[in-house]
Amino acid sequence: MDDRTRTEIEAAVFRRLVQHFRDRTDVQNIDVMNLAGFCRNCLAKWYAAAADERGEAVTYDGARELIYGMPYRDWQAKHQKEASPEAKAAFAAAQAKAGH
Repeated sequence: MDDRTRTEIEAAVFRRLVQHFRDRTDVQNIDVMNLAGFCRNCLAKWYAAAADERGEAVTYDGARELIYGMPYRDWQAKHQKEASPEAKAAFAAAQAKAGH
């Protein structure tokens, strides 16, 4: 496979992942973090960093809007729920283990 085709496939997979996250508003970031070690906000940070590496000005807030499909505050108001005590404890334990 040539580099261009690989890049196009990777871009298509990324777009599908982002759309999946947009469609699954019932899935909370803390749950994804606890299971996979990354969430929508991580994707936004990685997006902004990759843009910066290429000399493109994409802020973290701008990247979050791209990932969420709307301003982050709007997504929070519409879809974010209070995390359960169990989810918070699992997150804290994972952060401590990772040294954060």
